[in-house]
Amino acid sequence: MASALFTQDAPAALGPYSQAVKISAASEVIFVSGQIPLTPNGELVSGTIAQELATALSNVQAILREAGATLENVVKSTIFLSDMEDFSEANEEYLRWFKWDLKPARSCVAVKQLPKNARVEVECIARV
Repeated sequence: MASALFTQDAPAALGPYSQAVKISAASEVIFVSGQIPLTPNGELVSGTIAQELATALSNVQAILREAGATLENVVKSTIFLSDMEDFSEANEEYLRWFKWDLKPARSCVAVKQLPKNARVEVECIARV
């Protein structure tokens, strides 16, 4: 069972995510490696940051499905952006994929460079 944690003693989330998510120890945990906007055949998708993040999240979704999970099982995610100017657009796209009440805990950081010069990468931890 997962539940969102919130305290007024720390800043509220700046986007569509929870301050923290608490899970029971009885769950299995899946650690999904960082996914960049590659198609299954290895082609890098180049478009808006929303299109690129959607491709990366589609990869995450496929990996989770193989493990018997869905995006609703995600308790923590990290988004890596090559340009923090893309933060707002990334948040909007992220919200399209995580639209239920319990948003995963999330970090979003800017990095100098990503594999294959991608502009976005996303990784997550999920419970089953």
